[in-house]
Amino acid sequence: MTDWLEHTVQVEVDIPIETSWNMWSDLEQMPRWMKWIDSVEVLKDNPELSRWKLASGGFQFSWLSRITNLVPQQIIQTESVEGLPNKAAVRFYKRCDRSIVKLTIAYSLPGILGQLMDNLFLGKIVESTIQADLERFKVYALQVHQQS
Repeated sequence: MTDWLEHTVQVEVDIPIETSWNMWSDLEQMPRWMKWIDSVEVLKDNPELSRWKLASGGFQFSWLSRITNLVPQQIIQTESVEGLPNKAAVRFYKRCDRSIVKLTIAYSLPGILGQLMDNLFLGKIVESTIQADLERFKVYALQVHQQS
């Protein structure tokens, strides 16, 4: 038995939606703003698959992920097919000449681990971490956009 935990955060960035989309759709660039993601490697023989490594607070996990839904400038959705069970969706919304990036992640904890950990405590840590990641994305994206 497993418990799925899900978290959603968003950020509004003063850049066009096309720029936000281009940055996020290049999966290998995500470690630049997502501090808990150590690396992402898109498989050359199958670009729908990518190998992810997470490193945070002494924990290390890895998984193979598949893109399950890809609509340009709207959504990138992934799901693990091996390793750490997780799902993620990045949604993009246009607001005049700005973009809103909304990130939802869900992950599975084995029943006993979920019972041992306070889900509310874990949830607050995960949510604050991914919100900080989106704030880092905002700063990074503005810098890159101003340089272009």
